[in-house]
Amino acid sequence: MKPIEPDIPNPAPSSSIDEDVVLLSRVADKEMDAFELLYRGYYRRLTRFLEKVTHRPQLIDEILDDTMLVVWRKAATFNGESRVSTWIFAIAYNKAMKALMKVRDRVRLLPDPEAPALADGPETELIQRQANLGLKRQLARLSAEQRAVIELTYYYGYAYKEIAQIVGCPVDTVKTRMFHARRKLRAMLVAQGRESI
Repeated sequence: MKPIEPDIPNPAPSSSIDEDVVLLSRVADKEMDAFELLYRGYYRRLTRFLEKVTHRPQLIDEILDDTMLVVWRKAATFNGESRVSTWIFAIAYNKAMKALMKVRDRVRLLPDPEAPALADGPETELIQRQANLGLKRQLARLSAEQRAVIELTYYYGYAYKEIAQIVGCPVDTVKTRMFHARRKLRAMLVAQGRESI
């Protein structure tokens, strides 16, 4: 007779999501090693998101630290109504908006050092860099709220419902911000003689 094994659920295809839930519950129990794992797991994504939303490299570390401090303190309040990543990005977004309100000066565009370069040749690389820089300049002219919607949609793959949770507004507001952001970007690109959105 075969021994009875304990009933262990099979891992879901979204195992990283399950891992985040487990890590966050351990963080809620104040396990420092779980917090370090969660911090490392989100560091790069949050840094890139905050760079693109704020365009303030000098603020990124402070905002990131503030975000993760809230995660540490409030982990037990996570109710599972969203993904852990949605919850953490919402905290980061709120911290970024507060930091930008404190600064209150014009957002300046900085080149992205991680932008992929094409290996086709120097001319292609130059054209691609100029196109990327032009688009980044146009993105920098949008409001921080519109940039956040663009970033969360196109670079992080969040759905409007999740973005609404992150930025703390209704889904229709997210759709409106996306509509106006895309319209502004299209107009700016048409003015430059090219339309790619």
